[in-house]
Parts: sequence; C-alpha cells; structure tokens
Amino acid sequence: MSYILRRLLSIALTLVLISMITFGVTNILPGDVAMMVLGTQSNPTALAGLRQTLGLNDPLALQYWRWVVGMLTGHFGNSLMFKVPIGPLLLQKMTASALIVVMSMALALACAIPLGVWSAVHRNRWQDSTAASAALLGISLPDFFWGIVMILIFARTLGWLPSSGFTDPSVNFIAALQHALLPACALGLGLMAHLTRITRSTMTGILNQEFIRVARAKGLDERTVIWRYALANAIGPVMTVAGLQVGYLFGSIIVIESLFNYTGMGWVTYQALLNRDIPLIETSVFVIATVVMLVNFLVDLLYLAVDPRLRQSR
Repeated sequence: MSYILRRLLSIALTLVLISMITFGVTNILPGDVAMMVLGTQSNPTALAGLRQTLGLNDPLALQYWRWVVGMLTGHFGNSLMFKVPIGPLLLQKMTASALIVVMSMALALACAIPLGVWSAVHRNRWQDSTAASAALLGISLPDFFWGIVMILIFARTLGWLPSSGFTDPSVNFIAALQHALLPACALGLGLMAHLTRITRSTMTGILNQEFIRVARAKGLDERTVIWRYALANAIGPVMTVAGLQVGYLFGSIIVIESLFNYTGMGWVTYQALLNRDIPLIETSVFVIATVVMLVNFLVDLLYLAVDPRLRQSR
C-alpha cells in the first residue's frame, strides 16, 4: 500500500510540473492569439476586446491558476478553432486514438513475444540472425514510412482497406476498425521490433539460469520449459517496457493520424498547434501526459500481481 501511495504522490507531483511546463511553453509561442482568431485585418478594438475576454491581459500566474482550477473542476474552456467545449471534443478524439493505440499494442505484443522467444530458443543460428535483422529494420525506419508503404499496398493497389478517414466506433464499429487498422499497423511495427529485441534478450538470460536446467533435467517437455517456465519469468520485463512505450505511441500518433487523415487526438493536437489554439493545446498535452502516466502505473500494478517477489521487496 505504501508503494501505491508513493507512486500516486509521484504522479501528482509530475503532473504539476508538466502543467507548468506546458503552460509556460504555450505562452511563449510566437504570434497573437486574438489575431489568429479574428484575422490580421481585424479592428484593433475587436482585438483588444477579445484579449480582455480571453484573459490574455491578466498576469501569467493568474492565467495559470485559472487554467488549473478549470482542469480540476472539469471546466476545460472552449476551443478557439473548433468553437466547441474542449472536454467533449477531447473525449471523442481520445476514444478514437485509444482504438489505434490498443490495436497497435495488441498487434505488437502478439507478434513480438513469439518472435522473440523463437529467436532466443535458436540463439546464434540463422533464425536468430533473421529475427534480429528484421527487428533492426523495423526500428531503423520511421513510422510514417511504414504508413506510406501500407497505403500504397493495402489501400491503393489491393483496395482492401481505406487509406484515410475516420468512423466513430459507436456508429459503426466494423468501419471504425477498418479505418484504424492501417494506422495501427504502421504505429505497431516499430514497437513490435523493439519488443522483439527485449523479449529475445530477456529470454536468453532466463534460459541460461539454473532453474531452467533443473526443469530440463527432470524430463519436462521442452515446450513446457520454454512457454511455462521461461516465458512466465520473462513476461514481466516485457510488460514494463510495453507500458513505457505508450508514451512513444501517443507521441508518434500525431504524425500517423495526420498521414492517414484520422481525426483523433493526435490530429486535433496538430491542428491546434497550427492554429495556436492555446486552450486546446494545453489541455490535450496535459490529458495525454495523464493517460500515459496512469497506464504506466497500471502496468506496474499488474507486474506486482504477476511477480510475488516484487510485492515482498516493496
């Protein structure tokens, strides 16, 4: 329990620091917010009135306090670009992006764990070299390159999946999956390569440990030794690394969603940056940071549940 309380306190303090950094950075961006909203040819009186309405003339400390209080009370303000309340807008877009993130993570784990185990079992053989080369290729090439390749092959040439667009899962779940599949695959390839290397490295170390040799000496089936004993001990570190990669996924999703014109959280954040929609930028960055930290916290709790030894040490 003390470990959980310490982690929650650490998360709270980190979020306070993130809020300060986010607010500070967005307020030193070049350009006039009021002019971005009304246009460069606007009447000076209208510009001054909008600045007063948005509170841009107030001291930065007061603006920050007002924003924090609004966040804590669930009043995120209105988007200057979309002209709608930020809360419902981000909830819809976060749901859309979560579909891509979950699918990419599921695809990466489903492929990386068997491939990493296969590579570790055939260590220093052609199977290991092939898997290592494939993983290195996946890590070396950026996500948007894989996105372009998938659009050319599966959308343009084969016509199996749409190359752009978004469908609300609550309206048509099958169509939503079809629109999310290519972005999820493009996002998941680099992650799959990284997790393959982690799985291979962890499994290699565990297969050399004493309890594995004892299990084999007892006459246990090799498949049982690998999948029940070795992988059970390797899955914890892989889960931890996978949890840490959630931040990477949300960082890369801005490029992927823009490439596929998938109007999720990343696309909205990018549009807010282009149009200097300060309230939307601040809230979206803070929400993404909060989600990433909570996911990592849940992964740590799951790791504690899987490995009893960690519960004793903490």
